[in-house]
Amino acid sequence: MRILLAHNSTYFPSAGGGDKSNRLLMEALAARGHAVRVVTRVEQFGAEHHQKLMGQLAERSVEALCPDEAGITYRLSGVDVRVLSLNPNLRAFFQAQIDDFDPDLIVTSTDDPGQILFDIATRAPRARTVYLVRATIAVPFGPDSSMVSSAKTEMLKRADGVVGVSHYVAGYVREWSGIDAIHVPISLLEPGASYPLLGAFDNPYVSMVNPCAVKGIDIFLELARRLPELRFAAIPTWGTQPEEIEAMQRLSNVTLLPQMDNIDGLLRKTRVMLVPSVWAEARSRIVLEAMSRGIPVMASDVGGLHEAKLGVPYLIRVNPIVSYKPAVDSSMVPIAEVPPQDVEPWLRLLSRLTSDRPHWEQLAAASRGAALQYAANLNVLPFESLLLDLLSKPKKQPPASTQKPALSEDRRRLLTLRLKQHAASARPEDTLWFPGIGSATRGKPRLFCFPWAGGGALPYRAWKEPLASTVAVVPVRLPGRETRAAEPAVERMEALVEKLLAEIRPFLDAPFAFFGHSMGAGIAFELTRALRRAGLPLPISLHVSGARAPQFRLNHQPPPEPALRDFIEELRRLEGFPPSVLNNPELLKLALPSLLSDARLYRHYAYQPGDPLPLPVFAYGGEADPNVTADHLNAWGEQTATYFRRAEFRGGHFYLEPSQATLLATLRADLTPESPSR
Repeated sequence: MRILLAHNSTYFPSAGGGDKSNRLLMEALAARGHAVRVVTRVEQFGAEHHQKLMGQLAERSVEALCPDEAGITYRLSGVDVRVLSLNPNLRAFFQAQIDDFDPDLIVTSTDDPGQILFDIATRAPRARTVYLVRATIAVPFGPDSSMVSSAKTEMLKRADGVVGVSHYVAGYVREWSGIDAIHVPISLLEPGASYPLLGAFDNPYVSMVNPCAVKGIDIFLELARRLPELRFAAIPTWGTQPEEIEAMQRLSNVTLLPQMDNIDGLLRKTRVMLVPSVWAEARSRIVLEAMSRGIPVMASDVGGLHEAKLGVPYLIRVNPIVSYKPAVDSSMVPIAEVPPQDVEPWLRLLSRLTSDRPHWEQLAAASRGAALQYAANLNVLPFESLLLDLLSKPKKQPPASTQKPALSEDRRRLLTLRLKQHAASARPEDTLWFPGIGSATRGKPRLFCFPWAGGGALPYRAWKEPLASTVAVVPVRLPGRETRAAEPAVERMEALVEKLLAEIRPFLDAPFAFFGHSMGAGIAFELTRALRRAGLPLPISLHVSGARAPQFRLNHQPPPEPALRDFIEELRRLEGFPPSVLNNPELLKLALPSLLSDARLYRHYAYQPGDPLPLPVFAYGGEADPNVTADHLNAWGEQTATYFRRAEFRGGHFYLEPSQATLLATLRADLTPESPSR
């Protein structure tokens, strides 16, 4: 393969973990026999930084050439590197490299948050574009983003493949953008590394790399102040600001060290590594590097650090960043609004780690063992396989140009008038509750799909195309999840149904049906009864899935709320959440707020008897569901005065995943009026 990396940052020497990870990834692909070229840049364009890089390369015995007035060319570990240093026209430079190299694949990443290179890459005539997400702050969507943009989010959907540096990141991308991101390892370690045992209880320093606001410098400084008997070391890198360097220099027990190509220079002096990030850290390669050398790591319990720690203590809660100022610092990084932090847990654990030798040795051994086991299986093969798979598929095409001739003043006035007339007579379109309903196919019944506890609208997106010949799928997005995460969730069934009744009224002028899974089945049932009480049109059919009939909750008394650990264990036992999320700590962490709120809603739901519904009811379930049996499903037959049918599918409570094709085929049949199943 011919692979081109678009690296809108410094490539070598590496300024940050993401830069180093991109370099090692490209070198691993080159070692596999692929032709790899990197397009990169200096920190600031001009003769000064051009000469600075030439000197840095010479110091490292890298032969560099200056073939033209644009910049520098050199080879490093089998990779052809082209550096723009003198000419600030990065777009033209990158386009020229595409034309010259003619790549099969172009790899871009979040080091290009403005999507300057990404946009050009997607327009290459034949190259597939891969987007690596190494920092959620740099993507244009979701709560971690420093600058949300729907236009840039849409642009990212032009990528042929999107890869998250961790399961947390891939899940974040899927959750907040709807882009089908995956995780394969893209943060590799040095090839052939022996991972020397460098950790020692008598090493002098408690260390931190890149101390800055988002990385938790406030925690680092406070620990240094409160523990003057300990020696601290820090390596300022891309995020560290001049005032932060001054703050560290004012403390006599803090030593500032220079950046170094080989991190072992720091690790052989380190007793404990601190990673107190207060932003959603994507993964952090320093965690694995330190642990593999037998050094305990104290890290924040945010973002992808849970994965990076490999199940070894310590993960410590912090008060994470939730907003950014509309400004950037001297490094062009968005300025975060850093909330106050509780340093006491850090103080307590660090004091123990630096005074209790047996405990330190136990944690150091566990860290090294877990890291070496992970490293033994860490290689470029899954990423290489992903690239080969993308080449076997058609390239996504950029949108066609929509530029049109300018309108005359008379035509512009006429168009404005028509738009106003259209707006006055227009029906409601998309809403927060029913995303996509405005674009639903006219002339076909709508299938409103209600989520399970903790679920949202996104899982039902995959149903739209398979069911398009029969119905227009309209997922229901409740408050407190996905793009509505900032809204408070509704924790009582009556209040939720009342809100849904008001929101769905404008969309009852065409035939519709309801589908709900688990909690969603109860919501769909109660909303149907609310429509009947209000004298409004009823669904043509009700499709309930993975739920006991409501009469099993007659005279229900809500039990006490369980402890979080017990709640999660009960979910596992009853298969009460999709395994793909339940077995992934970071995805589960994202889903927990809405899941807990929905659990409260259903815990307090009590059925009130009423007349059977004058419409068909179809009950679906998993053959191996431990909590919903055939008898529970059959009891739904008591809720209809017309027609009832039960169908079971291979799988447990979330049979929807393994049996999706069979379920959708059944739905198509059950939603067809002339079907024999009616």
